[in-house]
Amino acid sequence: MRKWFHRWVLSRRWATFIVLGLSFFVFGAGSLNLFFLLKANGTLLIDYGWQAVMDGGLRQLVELIVTGYLSMAAYVVFKTCEYRLAHWLGDDTHDSIPVSEEKATHEDRHPAR
Repeated sequence: MRKWFHRWVLSRRWATFIVLGLSFFVFGAGSLNLFFLLKANGTLLIDYGWQAVMDGGLRQLVELIVTGYLSMAAYVVFKTCEYRLAHWLGDDTHDSIPVSEEKATHEDRHPAR
């Protein structure tokens, strides 16, 4: 899946931008009020116990946890696309920096005082 994502999404800037937007909306929709829903579900299960489990409270808790993990996965995809586009936009390899200075480490350019 990683190779597919690199080949089909990250290698094309337009696809990266589209996936960035989609993952942003999936993350937003999935995480909207997630904390409050988990809190309400926990309160329901604690207050009503087995009756709440029989009425679907446990299933709802599992669904909320799965939604949280899907939202987290969408966030990771969003950050990956953001990283790729930000580095493409801010790439300074075409500036007038000599190659030897470009490859120097941070410590070489800024020695400790």
